[in-house]
Amino acid sequence: MSPEEAERWCVVTGGRGFAARHLVEMLVRYEMFLVRIADLAPAIQLDTQEENGFLGEAMRSGRVRYISADLRDKSQVVKAIHGAEVVFHMAAPDSSINNHLLQYSVNVQGTRNVIDACVNTGVKRLIYTSSPSVVFDGVHGILNGSESMDYPSKHNDSYSATKAEGEALIMKANGSNGLLTCCIRPSSIFGPRDRLLVPSLVAAARAGKSKFIIGDGNNLYDFTYVENVAHAHVCAERALASGGDVSTKAAGQAYFITNMEPIKFWEFMSQLLEGLGYERPSIQIPAFVMMPIAHLVELTHKFLGPYGMKVPQLTPSRVRLLSCSRTFDSTKAKDRLGYAPVVPLQEGIRRTIDSFSHLTAGSQSRREGPSMASMILGSGKVADILLWKDSKQTLIAISILISIYYNFVATGSTIITALSKTLLVSSVFLFFHGILPEKLFGYTIEKIPASQFHLSKDSSHHLSLSVISSWNTTVKALKSLCLGNDWSFFLKVVFILLLLSFAGAISLHSVFVIGLPIAFIAFLVYEKKEQEIDSIVLGFKSFVYKRKSDVYEKLLRSKKHD
Repeated sequence: MSPEEAERWCVVTGGRGFAARHLVEMLVRYEMFLVRIADLAPAIQLDTQEENGFLGEAMRSGRVRYISADLRDKSQVVKAIHGAEVVFHMAAPDSSINNHLLQYSVNVQGTRNVIDACVNTGVKRLIYTSSPSVVFDGVHGILNGSESMDYPSKHNDSYSATKAEGEALIMKANGSNGLLTCCIRPSSIFGPRDRLLVPSLVAAARAGKSKFIIGDGNNLYDFTYVENVAHAHVCAERALASGGDVSTKAAGQAYFITNMEPIKFWEFMSQLLEGLGYERPSIQIPAFVMMPIAHLVELTHKFLGPYGMKVPQLTPSRVRLLSCSRTFDSTKAKDRLGYAPVVPLQEGIRRTIDSFSHLTAGSQSRREGPSMASMILGSGKVADILLWKDSKQTLIAISILISIYYNFVATGSTIITALSKTLLVSSVFLFFHGILPEKLFGYTIEKIPASQFHLSKDSSHHLSLSVISSWNTTVKALKSLCLGNDWSFFLKVVFILLLLSFAGAISLHSVFVIGLPIAFIAFLVYEKKEQEIDSIVLGFKSFVYKRKSDVYEKLLRSKKHD
């Protein structure tokens, strides 16, 4: 590398993400730039493969550097980007986390900070990793979709909605202070070192939950091997750097990136499962059957999320994604960026299966890893308490619940009385805790700092944004309902309101006396007898589907006779 090239830096935001890692390694192999990885962690932790590969060697030689940066902090973004010629903006929260405040703060505010930093520090090219979900409304399938598609009036989730906002900002910024921008929309990325798709698929298979097909099983998908996604980013950067008509045509545009080999979604999943030694999915469940369950799971997470319940896999947006067709036309990327897949689909599947040999059916017993009961509860503190993973924690939780029951529920206290009692107890505790000496009988008494009760300016700003966002979402939903042309949405509203009316009819006394004991016993029993219970449920479902099929055949015969 010449001295002139030695000072050519590029930055990869979210550089420790799945696709971003592959891009970093590709940039190192091609020796295009010195690479600066920007991510949230205070320091980089390389795995064994990275340590012994291109990345480890490049970091030791100084060709790759790591900088800790939070995109929501503009000063940190400027520090990370300063002196770079190119920025690959790939950072984004997990798409399965449907938290609007989090998604907005990173995908919109963070992207705005990246754009401002690029314009102010003289960055020449900015390539943004977007998503095909920006044109997906969560209801209607997409077949061979092109970039001419408009954003829908309502997106499938907060991730898609905020990604669309971020994408619009990127395209609007094209030409600002000489900055050239474009957006890459890779469809359904898979490949080695994936931390979501294959591990969750294997976890479901080991728990006996991969037998089910949601929908009719004929929905088509465009999956994209991760190396092709990295290659698309390089093609975009080269096109923007070419100058003349090539740069003009490439800049300010969005591009769908695929393997250009559409495949049935469930066939793709079946090939991965079979390659790892597991059974293919075979039992079809209509999407409309799964949606109410998914809404209930999502509602449960909203209440229990703050207490340790992890993001569930079964959500309404996930059900829609699993049952709809989503294929996209990459002709524009081929014509304007010179993109073409470098790894065919079947070769990508083979490499992916080979890279996950440690997750094959024979590598571990089916019972290793978290139980299904634990996964249903989110594999967090809630699961640990209800499944008696930590007896001390569980007993403390039971003691607190008993105390709440006898002090508030059994006494028939009103909400005002209960709130007054809680404030009284808290005040007494805080007062006596405050006057206790720092040391008592040899024990150190840790004082509660005032900062614990202080609401920072940023926190209050985020809180107000969350309230405004919730209000606007509700108003948009009411507007859609008033138009009277969305039966699917109307039925969802009716279902949720019926569910709330049913829940509202349950007294607190019933919840404590019946609901909580059942929760502590039922999940524990399910964890101990998971396979037996699953086989009974599976047998019942098979019986129902068989009866349904018999009735359908009889109806067809009767119609033929008529």
